[in-house]
Amino acid sequence: MLPTRRRPLPWHLLLIRRSKTTSAQHVAARHRDPTFEKFMDSYKHYLKALPIVDLIISSPDHTLPLSFLSTSLSQRLHLNRGPLHFLRAFPHLFSISSDKPFIVTLTPAAQSVLSAESEASSRESEAATCRLHRILAMSLSHRLPLRAVFRVWRELGLPNDFEQSVIHQNPSLFSLSDNPNEPNTHIVELVDTGVKNFTPAIESWRRSQQKDSSFEFNLRFPPGMRLTKDYRARIKAWQLVPYTGPYEPCTTRGSGKNGRRMMEKRAVGIMHEFISLTVEKMVEVEKISHFKKWFGIELNVRDLFLDHPGIFYLSTKGYRHTVFLREAYEKGRLIEPNPIYDARRRLFDLMLLRRRGIGSLTNNH
Repeated sequence: MLPTRRRPLPWHLLLIRRSKTTSAQHVAARHRDPTFEKFMDSYKHYLKALPIVDLIISSPDHTLPLSFLSTSLSQRLHLNRGPLHFLRAFPHLFSISSDKPFIVTLTPAAQSVLSAESEASSRESEAATCRLHRILAMSLSHRLPLRAVFRVWRELGLPNDFEQSVIHQNPSLFSLSDNPNEPNTHIVELVDTGVKNFTPAIESWRRSQQKDSSFEFNLRFPPGMRLTKDYRARIKAWQLVPYTGPYEPCTTRGSGKNGRRMMEKRAVGIMHEFISLTVEKMVEVEKISHFKKWFGIELNVRDLFLDHPGIFYLSTKGYRHTVFLREAYEKGRLIEPNPIYDARRRLFDLMLLRRRGIGSLTNNH
């Protein structure tokens, strides 16, 4: 049985001493990683397909009139050659009726994969609750706008009905209240704001590697990136800069050179932890930007990612900026996959097939 979805769409240049440039120039000048770029060449189509999949799943009979896509939605998804051309390019995922008016459904293979993802999400509900707990624990006030969480519910592996199944079902952990600053919006906050014994992902790595420094990050630079002697020296010095961890009260002030260095590194630590908490160790920059004020980050997060190419990788494919945690990936796949990621990867693999095998399947019938 397919799952239901209610919301189908729902500096401080420490390492890189660049001159005054615009953000666009900074993005264009980044060192590209061919592995991530190749992955995003295909993944951008997957991201376009997801809203369509959600629309089909959320409909009572799991069907979607093609005419529904021939509107502004098609433009928002950047289906430049039209929805019919896009859907026909992925016949292992979408099935289109032979008679007009065209009706779009999901193939049995796609339905099976989505059911597997829904089951995995149900089994991982405790882990998802913990991820939301951690995200709130990183907020200076232990509060976040519910709308910001809605933007990353999928990335965090939360159930699509997490407002009910996670927040309301755990009243000893979370509470929901009206947002006094924005009418008709809500704030989710921790009930118990006492210090929790959360270990950041980077700290677990330091322990596993028996690192001498308590502030060192795992650096994996893009292949072919030239690291000058001066650059290496600055990296070594940066690795030793102390900073406040993502779950610790922020007592550092951004005044003075040392204060700015520590605040910048704290921002790196928070972004690293946030992306570590996502199911696929990746997130759109636009989505994560909604959290920076609540985390006490005053920097441009996109520039932060670009300034640390050994930790993060920024891709601009598919009309969006997507940031990856470099250490989590090898050859375009997660090094340590999880059940939800595995199910999503199977759906992605169906799209990678394009039209391969369709002719033989037709002949067998």
